[in-house]
Amino acid sequence: MERCFNTEGRCNPMEHYMVSLDSRLDSIKRLFVDRGKYFAINRGRQYGKTTMLMALAKYLQADYFVLATDFQLIGTEEFAEDAAFVRAFVRLLIKAVHRWDFPKDGKLKALLEELSDTSKKRTLGELFVLLSGICEHAYKPVVLLVDETDSASNNQVFIDFLSQLRGYYLDRENSPIFHSVILAGVYDIKNLKLKIRRESEHQYNSPWNIAADFDIDMSFSAEEISVMLEEYKKERKCGIDANKAAKEIYAYTFGYPYLVSAICKFLDESLPGRKGFETIESVWTKKGVVQAVDNLLKKRIPLFESMARQLDAYKDLHDVLEQIIYEGKRIPFSPAERAINLGMMFSYLKEENGRIVMANRMFEMYLLNLFITQESLKSQSFACGERDRNQFITGGRLNMELVLKKFVIHFHEIYGDSDEKFAEEYGRRFFLLYLKPIINGTGNYYLEAQTRDARRTDVIVDYAGEQFIIEMKIWHGNEYNERGRQQLSEYLDYYHQPKGYLLSFSFNQKKEPGVKRIQVGEKTIIEAVV
Repeated sequence: MERCFNTEGRCNPMEHYMVSLDSRLDSIKRLFVDRGKYFAINRGRQYGKTTMLMALAKYLQADYFVLATDFQLIGTEEFAEDAAFVRAFVRLLIKAVHRWDFPKDGKLKALLEELSDTSKKRTLGELFVLLSGICEHAYKPVVLLVDETDSASNNQVFIDFLSQLRGYYLDRENSPIFHSVILAGVYDIKNLKLKIRRESEHQYNSPWNIAADFDIDMSFSAEEISVMLEEYKKERKCGIDANKAAKEIYAYTFGYPYLVSAICKFLDESLPGRKGFETIESVWTKKGVVQAVDNLLKKRIPLFESMARQLDAYKDLHDVLEQIIYEGKRIPFSPAERAINLGMMFSYLKEENGRIVMANRMFEMYLLNLFITQESLKSQSFACGERDRNQFITGGRLNMELVLKKFVIHFHEIYGDSDEKFAEEYGRRFFLLYLKPIINGTGNYYLEAQTRDARRTDVIVDYAGEQFIIEMKIWHGNEYNERGRQQLSEYLDYYHQPKGYLLSFSFNQKKEPGVKRIQVGEKTIIEAVV
């Protein structure tokens, strides 16, 4: 059977192209399981947690008895009270035990038969006494893996289950129990606790405070993606540049597992044969990756829909993301800050050099589109862009210089009396709102994280195979402006572009609003001043 790229459910290396997990599995076993750690694997939606957990269960079998369970197989009503949960949990354990290779007689056999007797109505405490006996008599250490712990998120019985794990963990010298316990889900255990407690209660007194910090990087590097694509290249007998394609995919995804697979799946299955992509070599290029990204951003995929729901549920998280994306704010990293903690937990944000940044370019592009769509109905800038859009496309190509000229006119007409504080907060936002309807359907844009700050933001626009680099900045004097031109010129070298665009929001009384061409070395800069 020919392998493919998979975005539905867990991946199997016999059926799917995958990044190798061997180094991560070895690290988890050596640093956590072998040392008897209890820990949680918390990552965002579709981050490969289930694939990792099932691969880990298989990887550990030689040295451990593994009880691999999945809480999404327990119904809502079975979380209602102890006895129902115990019966459901035992059902999962028995299924896992059937994979063990153990003697068919002796004390362990008797205990497992006792466990299998579901006619008995047991409490959680009684279940753990039985599990302690099984762990004591098993001739290999027992490891418990629980996937989809989010399924238990609003149930007190799950908190009681965690309390039993904690109690036995602290008394392991006297009461044998699982050698290691791994829980996997989106929410960390503190936040599971937070969701079911009254607001007046202490929110962070979690029974899972025994857990070790799980710091294994589960995202894929460009090198790992390249190795996967080399396998694809060999099996498909094609001449793609796997290394170059991997770098382009990584630039948009930063190795987020689902996004990597989704782009590869589109390139493999949907793009070949379209105009400009007649050969497989022409598909696995920067132009092809841009097409794949554009396609994904337009689709209703669960990952993005989940993101939109989380932003509706957590207004403070919405506000932080908006500040980072729209205003270029540099927000210091603090795990104690609720919005930052949520953003990190959902894998929308990451820490970089002591500050919070977006986790990847595609999340940023999706959120930028979402925020602009939400704001478009009441935005005069968006309405102007919608009205003007047919003027800017000639022969399928975008005239960015004309876009800037028209924006200068509209900004002066609508916001000319505004002050500098207004421009710092809203100027860049209004340009993005103006630009959106012009490129909508054919192009996309994103903000370059490496250069974004309170004074300066670079916008990268991809339109019909062309790329436009636009620097937006607040005017801070002629010397600063000259440095801005030089920085843009250097940035154009990085992107191999001969022409760039500079949009300055100036409140200098002697300013001359308008657009002019400036030559900086071999680079042409179209400078617009509003």
